[in-house]
Amino acid sequence: MERMQTRRKVYTSPTRKLMTFFESSRDQWKTKHHEVKKQLKLAQNQVRAVEKSRAKWRQDAENARVEADHLRTQLEALKNDSA
Repeated sequence: MERMQTRRKVYTSPTRKLMTFFESSRDQWKTKHHEVKKQLKLAQNQVRAVEKSRAKWRQDAENARVEADHLRTQLEALKNDSA
């Protein structure tokens, strides 16, 4: 087997400047990550709320349809009795 060669990046800038740059880069990445994570959580909550609302409306509509069918049947029965 061939040995994997590790290539190390050689920086020419002073270490103190590199550390400052890498720290700020990391902090920016973390801030961006946390913001995206927050937006994702909000979107997931919104989707969950919309699905719950749709299910409620769907159930209400089904209940109304069943009640309307029941009332139609009663009306037909009353019409037939009176006739």
